[in-house]
Amino acid sequence: MSGHFRSHLAVRAPAPAAPTPPRGEQGLIGGRLRTLRQGQSLTLKDVATATGLSVGHLSQLERDLVSPSIKTLHDISRALGVNISWFFQDDAPGSRLHQYVTRADARQRISFAGGVADYRLNSSAVRDLGLLYSTFEPGASSGEADYTHEGEEAGLVVAGALELWIDGEATRLETGDSFSFPSTRPHRYRNPGAEAAVVIWAMTPRSY
Repeated sequence: MSGHFRSHLAVRAPAPAAPTPPRGEQGLIGGRLRTLRQGQSLTLKDVATATGLSVGHLSQLERDLVSPSIKTLHDISRALGVNISWFFQDDAPGSRLHQYVTRADARQRISFAGGVADYRLNSSAVRDLGLLYSTFEPGASSGEADYTHEGEEAGLVVAGALELWIDGEATRLETGDSFSFPSTRPHRYRNPGAEAAVVIWAMTPRSY
């Protein structure tokens, strides 16, 4: 992140609030997961074998009884041959420019276990770059286990704090700090603070 951009963050301003999802669109993935699995003629046992998850847990995910961890959804996506963006709702039709613009009140959302929510900022017109508005409740994390995937990612902490592990080494990032790393390195993260954290997150190729 350039020094020019960082200089504008020296004076802290309230982070933009995440939009409240419309009724009935709470970022749950169960129906779409079931559709994807059945469309490939796979049983819950097939997916369990491919991911190392239990049949019971997968069944709970499909019934929206639990939310997945970030690592879990990565593992499921990889096993089913899609990226996480498949689980966001499709863009609604709109004007000619709708394919390039994402309105603040129309961000698509996925809720993860433990108080993490991702809002997709990039439009469906972008194929190789993902951009997220990520919120973390106090103590929320990507999970206890490191995970890896193809590509590179970078982020900017715009509110609160983020603890980031890469290759087993942890560092604490405060508001205004940024990071970038190859996604092939084992990594995980959590909010170590007592207030909600917000991170603008970019990745390529697009995982979302």
